[in-house]
Amino acid sequence: MTNTMDEVRRFLKKDDLPGAVRSLRPHAETASITELAKAARALADAAGFKDLAGAAKAAAKRPGEPQALYDFGYACVEHGLAFLAVAPLREALRMLPDSRPLLAELVSALEDEHRHAEAVALLSGRGQGLPAWPETYLLVHHTLLAGDLDTAERIGRTLPAPEDPQWSGAHARQRHRLHRTDRARRAQDAAGHADPLGRADLRGWHYGLTGGLLGTLSPYGWDAGMTGRYAYLGDSHEQCRQGLARLALALEAAGRRPATVSLLPGRSDRILGLAAARVLGLPAVPYEPARTDTLVVAYDLTAADPDLLRTLHARADGQILSEHATRWTDPPAVSADFSTLLCQFVSPPWKDDPRPEEEIARDIAQAAAGPDEGDGATPPDPDEAFRAFVTAVRDGWLTAPRDRVASPGPVPSSRFA
Repeated sequence: MTNTMDEVRRFLKKDDLPGAVRSLRPHAETASITELAKAARALADAAGFKDLAGAAKAAAKRPGEPQALYDFGYACVEHGLAFLAVAPLREALRMLPDSRPLLAELVSALEDEHRHAEAVALLSGRGQGLPAWPETYLLVHHTLLAGDLDTAERIGRTLPAPEDPQWSGAHARQRHRLHRTDRARRAQDAAGHADPLGRADLRGWHYGLTGGLLGTLSPYGWDAGMTGRYAYLGDSHEQCRQGLARLALALEAAGRRPATVSLLPGRSDRILGLAAARVLGLPAVPYEPARTDTLVVAYDLTAADPDLLRTLHARADGQILSEHATRWTDPPAVSADFSTLLCQFVSPPWKDDPRPEEEIARDIAQAAAGPDEGDGATPPDPDEAFRAFVTAVRDGWLTAPRDRVASPGPVPSSRFA
């Protein structure tokens, strides 16, 4: 660990805090708690996180004290360093195996790291006496995110409604996700998918977890761990036009005909919204949260104002939210009803184009629509299969709040291996 501490200090001397964090991650569960806490304190001092620095200092001095370990782990989770929290929380729980707060915080750290199978093992290992709320709820939650729908449904059927109203929203979200995921599996089966809701069914899981339709799959790097997602995407007019073609197909298959296209204030949002209005033959109007029967078009919701995003969480009657590029590694505060694609980072094709928005929108509307042939290793994704999927799930589409889903779900990726 001494070499690792030297590496952390070397990055910190260069004011490279992200590099220091990355250098520590491989050692987060092999180093001693004392050395781990010392490294975390160095990171916290550099970042100005006084609470984390204090908790790390205490844990380094008292690594055998459960409260000190809990405080250290809690502070790590609060500051987005959940990978550093796992070891101290696990050690504290070993010393106090009946502590519900310790169990909950360790499950939270594992969730932030998308280690859902480990959370399942931890919770299910508690035996038949696992309390319903929140422990059994969390067991169902992580079982679903780990990809085991059958077990999640079986346990979920036995979960009583919570007595504490603070869990009512979570209970409702869980019921929606279980129902949608079951519908997605049936839909993919009917559409002829090779493995409905298997480890490569990105569209099925995306709908089940978020309630949104995934329009296209990346034709690059399927076997290299992307499984239909993009990493860094240099976007094109043709890709935007193909997304609008799939959006039009989804609206048709779902029997939805919005009266207008609502334009969000961002330049990229307005460009794509104006293009959508041209392609769909609808008038474009400014976005108003209460407007009904409208298609709200976004390019990348992570670039939108947080106050605006809050107005999109609960949809107005007949409102449909479409997002072109959904950041699967850092999802926006709301889940879109339709996403053209999932990417880690996107560069819009008009980034250096100073022309008026209307001119760029016209170019998009006139671009050729059609799938990118890619590297030839991606399974086919014909319009007919997408239409069949939308038709099968349309009754449940647009029926729940647009809750954020932070986890990428059970479809593996090279980012979260």
